[in-house]
Amino acid sequence: MPDSQPQPQRPRPPSRSDGAAPESGVLVLGGARLADGRTVDVRLSGGRIEAVGTAGSLTAFGPRVDLKGYLLLPAPAEPHAHCDTALTADADGPLPDSPTDIQRRTTEAALLQLGHGATALRTHVRIGDVYGLRSLEAVLQARQALRGLADLTAVAVPRVLTGAAGADGLAMLRDAVRAGATVIGGCPDLDPDPAGHAEAVLEIAAEHGCAVDLHTDGADPARLARLAAMAGGLRTGVTIGPCGGLGRLPHPIAARVADQLAAGDVTVVCLPQGDCGGLEEPGPRGTGEARCAPVRLLRAAGVRVAAGSGALRDAANPVGRGDPLEAAFLLASWGELRPEEAYAAVSARTRAAMGLPEVRVEAGFPAELLAVRGDGIAGVLSLAYSRIVVHRGRVVARTSAVREYCDSAVAVALDLPRQTRPKSGDGGEGDAAAGGAGA
Repeated sequence: MPDSQPQPQRPRPPSRSDGAAPESGVLVLGGARLADGRTVDVRLSGGRIEAVGTAGSLTAFGPRVDLKGYLLLPAPAEPHAHCDTALTADADGPLPDSPTDIQRRTTEAALLQLGHGATALRTHVRIGDVYGLRSLEAVLQARQALRGLADLTAVAVPRVLTGAAGADGLAMLRDAVRAGATVIGGCPDLDPDPAGHAEAVLEIAAEHGCAVDLHTDGADPARLARLAAMAGGLRTGVTIGPCGGLGRLPHPIAARVADQLAAGDVTVVCLPQGDCGGLEEPGPRGTGEARCAPVRLLRAAGVRVAAGSGALRDAANPVGRGDPLEAAFLLASWGELRPEEAYAAVSARTRAAMGLPEVRVEAGFPAELLAVRGDGIAGVLSLAYSRIVVHRGRVVARTSAVREYCDSAVAVALDLPRQTRPKSGDGGEGDAAAGGAGA
């Protein structure tokens, strides 16, 4: 008998604001391993998990995906992308910035991150100055094109909001909300009056009922303390990141700031993969300075910490991958978090920071899932190559990796997959062998 059946009494999250309907088909994910060690079947319907049962117990009048050898997890999300400037590291001269160029880059970047498992993305988009709303409008066009594949949220980010020069920025920010930006951002570090900048952002967010996501290095403890004091009353929540400068502060000062951020209910998004660009000049690279917020210190103070990818092959990080599992791998390999906590930082905590419904592999929850070949979370963070991504109850991306070795005595002795071995049929995914040759 299934051990997790539909639960009609479970309250459902509010209806989607983008008008997109969930998928209505039925799909069974068969023989998947869960993080708690169970091997289960999972039936999806109407964009949600309908039932979870022991392996082989669930059937459906429709497709079935064999997940033998895969670990099934709640899908990660990307809380701090710069899709409009992504994939431009090799560009010579000024970036192509026509609406078509920006829409193409945004779409390509979002699909790349979807292939890694991120079914929801929040991207920061600069507005104002010579940019106007051009970049934002192109990103919103990409959001529309991606419906059904991934959920894309735009953060409107002005530079200056105070003084005589700030009047245009304030007007532009209100126009951005009317155009479709659902999160209000800002760069207080770049404003002559950082506290006034943050106050203006919070005021407009309260006026329009929007969440706030501020782009800051976090190197000024007094500035962070002031922000924490102002943020406490905003119902929709305040997120800041990447806060690499906070990691360069002396420990006692950073600990005091962490306590203040926790009291102000401020979420911090860190970027373990490095700096991010698109909104400000990238910082020095290769200097040995900390480039990531102090995750363990923040969590000890009670601050909610999520992790993102930041730059994706742009001027700030020409080798950025946009892979949430790499962000989790780095947090775990640095000893900041245990592997399970590191994965939660790119999944459950990121979804909470983005205001998304909670996902568990249980009946009644949204069918936002990632299957990764491997036996446990530590293993998939180490070798997370083959992946199957589920969004709104249907498979939207597959990545298959095959590892083979040339003929040799050791390959024969260890029964390793060899190049001359015929491919085995394992459901059409192309992994070299059912016995674990796929990675």
